Amino acid sequence: MFDIRRTESGDILMSGRLDASQADKARSVLRTIEGSCVIDFTDLEYISSLGLGVLLEAQKRLMDAGTSLRLRNLNEHLHEVFHLAGFDTVFEIE
Repeated sequence: MFDIRRTESGDILMSGRLDASQADKARSVLRTIEGSCVIDFTDLEYISSLGLGVLLEAQKRLMDAGTSLRLRNLNEHLHEVFHLAGFDTVFEIE
């Protein structure tokens, strides 16, 4: 199961598994971001390559506008995935 939602402060919270079946759901929420934003991964267990692509798409769009995404609370596995994909140089990871 996957859930994505915005908090009152404007952060994005993701939980569950972001895989191919959930990519459109994530994409629709990430397209609403218009400025710098934090995505909290505290409860995200898994991300597929398609999920990574959705995040990269949002990051590229925001960087073109002079803003960016910051990623927070990645578990050890997700940290390794982002490192192996080279995304730790694309995203600010807190």
